[in-house]
Amino acid sequence: MSKEKLIDAKGHILPGVLSTPVDEINYLDYDLRTVMDRPRSGLARRLRFNQFQFIGAAGPGWVFGLAIVDLKLVGSGFFYLYDFASGQMLERSFMRPLALGTRIEPYPELGSASFTKGDVSMRVLPFAGGRNVSVSAPGGVRVELTLRDDHDPLRLVCPAGYNGWVFTRKSAGLPVEGEIRWNQCIWRCDEATRGAIDWSCGFMRRETAWNWASLASLLPDGRSIGLNLAAGVNETGMTENALWLDGQCHKLGSARFHFDRYYPGGEWHVTTEDGRVDLHFVPAAARKEKLNVGILASNFRQYVGSFDGTIIDEGGKKVAIRNLKGLVEDHFARW
Repeated sequence: MSKEKLIDAKGHILPGVLSTPVDEINYLDYDLRTVMDRPRSGLARRLRFNQFQFIGAAGPGWVFGLAIVDLKLVGSGFFYLYDFASGQMLERSFMRPLALGTRIEPYPELGSASFTKGDVSMRVLPFAGGRNVSVSAPGGVRVELTLRDDHDPLRLVCPAGYNGWVFTRKSAGLPVEGEIRWNQCIWRCDEATRGAIDWSCGFMRRETAWNWASLASLLPDGRSIGLNLAAGVNETGMTENALWLDGQCHKLGSARFHFDRYYPGGEWHVTTEDGRVDLHFVPAAARKEKLNVGILASNFRQYVGSFDGTIIDEGGKKVAIRNLKGLVEDHFARW
């Protein structure tokens, strides 16, 4: 059985929402050129290609996040857990030059991702319909989570800048099993725990900025709900905005984020132009990171907090969102 590849025989992408899986991101086959239309070398294509994977989970009174990032010149990984009852944010972050110990296989459906540094090990291992997440680190950190029922993801590829593109595969509202151990404490998943998967890559704009919102939870009526909203990345007439209800993906209109960047504790108002999303987000904690090393720079703020408001489902019915835990993000990157 032949694999479905993203880049065609002419070295081009076919932009849009993809209805079938992409087995391989064959990025070295892409006809990457300079802004003056000169073909890039194979080495330049390797160095310009970025990948990252993010896993989020919202459990009974806690939110967990993990990311593995391969920027070729730098590899990084982080994970955190925020406990709403205690107000405690536990977090670890790591970097390695030349992406040593960082591996993200270019296979969106069944590729693994890992980051290692000394005694720290982070792994995301796929299986048909889900992901296994494991973390081991000093300080008694042990994470074992399984995200399942990932059967209807959003897959999108769109142009980025003059000569690049971004591919993303996202899912939200997935059931999660397992537990997190940290400093002799244990946080266990329950039947209402839900998670999200974000697998993204591409030849991205040299300078990129975006806002992002992610929600994964269980509604009072028993339905799983997932939400992914973004502004600033996939903006070439296409968006990665989607709503999942009981595992089924529904596309949404363009997203708008209203917030005060310089008042980090302030409320966010997140809406979509089709009128289907009207949410207010109140931050409880943040993971922040600033990096400025010339060629590479990042000003990253990811907030954990609570959503309230309404979402309109496919049948036109308003769904009340009350104190559901999730994430928003404000990020500038130069790579």
